Amino acid sequence: MVDIVVLGATGYTGRLIAQYLATHPQRSSFTFGLAARSQSALEKVFRGLNLSKDDVPAFIMDVTKPGDVGAVVQQARVVINTIGPYWRWGTSVVQACVHYGKHYVDLTGEVHWIKDIILELDYAAIKSGSIVVPCCGLDSVPSDVLAFVANKTLKSFGGPSTTIDLSTSAWRLGGASLSGGTFSTILTALEDVPKHKQLALRQSFALSPVKGTPSPPPRMLYTLPHSNQPVYGAWYFMSITNSQVVQRSWGLYELARRVNHHNTTTVAPFSYGPNFKYEEFMILPSALYATMYSILFAATTALLVFFQPARWLARKILPRPGEGPSEKQLKSGSLKITNITTSSPNSQGEKIVVRSIFKGRGDPGYFLSSIMISECALALVLDGATLPHISSGGGILTPMTAFGDVLIERLRRSGHIDIESELLVGTESRKTR
Repeated sequence: MVDIVVLGATGYTGRLIAQYLATHPQRSSFTFGLAARSQSALEKVFRGLNLSKDDVPAFIMDVTKPGDVGAVVQQARVVINTIGPYWRWGTSVVQACVHYGKHYVDLTGEVHWIKDIILELDYAAIKSGSIVVPCCGLDSVPSDVLAFVANKTLKSFGGPSTTIDLSTSAWRLGGASLSGGTFSTILTALEDVPKHKQLALRQSFALSPVKGTPSPPPRMLYTLPHSNQPVYGAWYFMSITNSQVVQRSWGLYELARRVNHHNTTTVAPFSYGPNFKYEEFMILPSALYATMYSILFAATTALLVFFQPARWLARKILPRPGEGPSEKQLKSGSLKITNITTSSPNSQGEKIVVRSIFKGRGDPGYFLSSIMISECALALVLDGATLPHISSGGGILTPMTAFGDVLIERLRRSGHIDIESELLVGTESRKTR
């Protein structure tokens, strides 16, 4: 029995997670194992990371065989699943975790699949006490964190009844690149997922147990409010996933507030309010650049969706599964997300504005994602007693409803991620976190 098992340890991100866990400052406080389909490839990972099987157990597992999956899941308290596309390979792993009462985290960005496992397994996870948290990497930890910390900062200034009107995140990605696994997932969504499932998930709050106020529709040009200098951008393609995860957090908090209306002190601090809306975009140099980018992105997407030869060509020129950024790219990448959140007006018509920033050093999609998901797993192993009350009952949750401040502090202590939030008062600012 180990505390954590990493499924897909021979894949690009799986190797990064294994390396991060092996060198973690709390390494003496937890145990972990590595699982993969190929024994020879797994042995290569052990040699490359200088790991001993006496210290780190190895498991051979074929994710297409439920017996293999169940046998490995039973050997761990927490499962980190990196085997995608999750639409094809993820359900059996979640089923096994729920059946045996194990906890689960992954790196999916596949909203259609998350919707399916919520419908199929959320109730069973609550019954078994299994905490299941999809989207524990770049999709969608930063977005979920920013809405969470902005809400806390608003309430620290305006009081517990303060609610959010609009929360906007502007993404600046430095050195971001596409791995073969991510590209394979995108093509799977285009070719294998029924169109009615994809279309249904364009609706706001598709993953939320409660319907809220629809967010602003996508557009070609975005601006960041309350900025000293104009900030322009275009639609960010992962905003589909990120917005749905943030809205599920809102919905889980809202549901808890309604169920526990007699005990508002427990859940009121986490409620974003009935008018909450969330959007995000990718920062670009100018309004013209952003508009041209949006047009080009839409055209490229149309080609991939409607023309099979375009997908064939993309397969030839883009990375294959198991491939990803170089070591130099991993270290030189960066991430900075600036979030502006505005409160609903109070009885005097006044609004509070909060600026929150999420910064990371290293490639966002792979290096930083490996840190985020590892710290999510470690929170389940080492910090169970201090996790948010809403996670104690199990179920299919989001990063913030499952981990809250515990994860934020873990990310800060990693040395690669900074998270701060401040009140904007006139032209001055006051930092609160």
